[in-house]
Amino acid sequence: MRNLYSLNQGWTLSFPKGERETETVNLPHTWNAVDGMDGNGSYLRTTAVYTRTFKAPTQPLAGGRLYVEIPAAALKATVRINGKDAVTHEGGYSCFRADITDLCVAGDNEISIEVSNEDTPTMYPASADFTFYGGLYRGVNLISVPETHFDLDYYGGPGIMVTPKPTEDGGADFAVQAFVTNAGDDFTVQYILEDPYGWEIAGAVRPSDNTAVTLHVPEAVLWSMDEPNLYTVTARLNRRNETYDEIILNAGVRSFAVTPDGGFSINGVATPLRGVSRHQDRLYKGNALTAEDHYEDAQIIKDLGANTIRLAHYQHSQDFYDACDQLGFAVWAEIPFISVFKPGDAAHEHCRQEMKELVIQNYNHPSIMFWGISNEILIGGISQELVDRHHDLQKLVKELDPTRLTTIAHVSHTPTEGPMHHITDLESYNHYFGWYGGKIEDNGPWLDKFHAEHPDICLGVSEYGCEGIVNWHSSNPQRKDYSEEYQTLYHEHMAQVFEDRPWVWATHVWNMFDFGCAARNEGGVGGRNNKGLVTIDRKTRKESFYLYQAYWYKEPMVHIVGRRYAQRAGETIEVKVYSNQDEVTLFLNGKEIGKQQAHRIFRFEVALQPGFNTLMAITEDARDCITLEKVEKEPASYVLPEFTEHVEGVANWFQQVGSLDLDAPMEFPEGYYNVNDSLDELSHNEEAFAIVTKAVKLTTNFSIEPGVGMWDMLKKMSPKVMCEMMPDSTLGDKFLNSINAQLIKIKK
Repeated sequence: MRNLYSLNQGWTLSFPKGERETETVNLPHTWNAVDGMDGNGSYLRTTAVYTRTFKAPTQPLAGGRLYVEIPAAALKATVRINGKDAVTHEGGYSCFRADITDLCVAGDNEISIEVSNEDTPTMYPASADFTFYGGLYRGVNLISVPETHFDLDYYGGPGIMVTPKPTEDGGADFAVQAFVTNAGDDFTVQYILEDPYGWEIAGAVRPSDNTAVTLHVPEAVLWSMDEPNLYTVTARLNRRNETYDEIILNAGVRSFAVTPDGGFSINGVATPLRGVSRHQDRLYKGNALTAEDHYEDAQIIKDLGANTIRLAHYQHSQDFYDACDQLGFAVWAEIPFISVFKPGDAAHEHCRQEMKELVIQNYNHPSIMFWGISNEILIGGISQELVDRHHDLQKLVKELDPTRLTTIAHVSHTPTEGPMHHITDLESYNHYFGWYGGKIEDNGPWLDKFHAEHPDICLGVSEYGCEGIVNWHSSNPQRKDYSEEYQTLYHEHMAQVFEDRPWVWATHVWNMFDFGCAARNEGGVGGRNNKGLVTIDRKTRKESFYLYQAYWYKEPMVHIVGRRYAQRAGETIEVKVYSNQDEVTLFLNGKEIGKQQAHRIFRFEVALQPGFNTLMAITEDARDCITLEKVEKEPASYVLPEFTEHVEGVANWFQQVGSLDLDAPMEFPEGYYNVNDSLDELSHNEEAFAIVTKAVKLTTNFSIEPGVGMWDMLKKMSPKVMCEMMPDSTLGDKFLNSINAQLIKIKK
């Protein structure tokens, strides 16, 4: 029989380049758990070596084989047994294995795994807006199997494919095929199918060299996000009266479709997908999470009321996919073909490998319905090669899995007309109108215009969001103040935009949780992207979390907004209440002050009494209570100092360029810099680059420096493209003119 042994304890971690001292660690582990999010602006990208000894387990059957299984090693790994190479793998997010039987000896064996999170010429991701944590962050296993066993060698897959399909008579067909290594005449594969209640309802036996069969089930119990009913499929590799190997997995029966006007439907029921994106790291754990961590993340998302998750921007843990199967989410799973395109056959072959691993390893998960081809890949520009590579990936996915739909996440400035459309089955855009630039109110009209001009494209929004820091508060929230109040204002608008447009097939908040990005330093928090609805330590659910609960959660809920904005000044204040109920009554210090009927957001004008005040909101089936203090003046600590600097910076910028004619048409004199030059080109001139870095900091709050942070991702962009990507209405239409007017005075 197959036996799995954990090798997670007692590893020695050494750094051949000497960056850190040798230490003893247990798995899962990353060496960037702290520096990947500590705000120092960089983190250790190097090669490290994990080493330990083990005794090869005894297989009772002659000819047995021993495999090492690495669920993920970031980003490149070479496994050696007793000093001899067993396997090298590029790609930091997928499972790989190696047969190490012939490399092992009796007694103690040494396993060393050399892991690197450095960039390579061919590997994705190259550069992106998140930390590339290095390490063996999903553990290491040994798998002992008989000589004849279910396949362990094909792209890290499980050795079995199960394809359930509803039938017109209300039943379902389960197409099942297992893959046997060293199949023999006296081996058979037995399939056992159990319903969601544990009853055995179907079965079949096939010869080991011809295992495909279809099992029919009458009166099938369907899987959906509201009712994630799971069947259990068992495959047993038998020889005479003995089971040599066994695989057990869950499967779900569902059908789904997406149309441009109708949006998403599951099992024939129209169901707009409304949910979040998720990164896999946690505070000072990095990406080295336990199974319990993954399940808790999925449960928090379920508590939000979301029905879909975009798992960005790479293959996630099997533990999380399992949780999605069990709790009920429509999952978008994707590869890290992101931000920076690497030309050439070798890089594309790596991309194909990552796609094969993603699909083959995760084919059986009923929660997965969409395969993501790429994300924001036009940041560095477009080429015919890039377009061709996308067509090839689309073809590959359809060959691997014709049962699911493909999709793509376009960067915001991707032209609405052009060759990047009509490649995948579905399309989505990453838009941040109302945060990086533009106005919140730009979102709905943009969607309507695209939908009218492209009635044949199924359109979604794969990213949208804004930073929210729970320290910062304002009664007059504004873009770039990083206040929790502006984040709620933004999401209040977006939630209604999407509720009014059920034809938008899926929307995914960026992001469910704050996550590590060593290159960032904004909002007073370094090393993080703080757009999450929940903090990176999972301790605090921001006010925006409850806004989406009001829109999506099915159980009665009510939530008074502003408990961290605890000290308030003014004769009256606005108190907002979120609820999925139709009517809310608000009490101040035990006295009813108002009753309202509204849709999701209830607004009350309240005159607080001096000192401490108790506010209680009550609906028919839920209640919430908070305490606020009335003060003469609100604490200065509620305001981000950088926000004042930003406002002053805007005024100073135009004051400094006041002598320029910003109404004149833009000119591009030959031999001089202009806004069409890339950041890389501009960086070769100190004066020109100083203008551009100041403009970028003013509009995005990003600091750019050659070779640092997200430089590789941004260096091919021009100021013009950046302004198109993040149009800044607060600076006016003349902002790009003002940059160009300064640059064309500088000779190349």
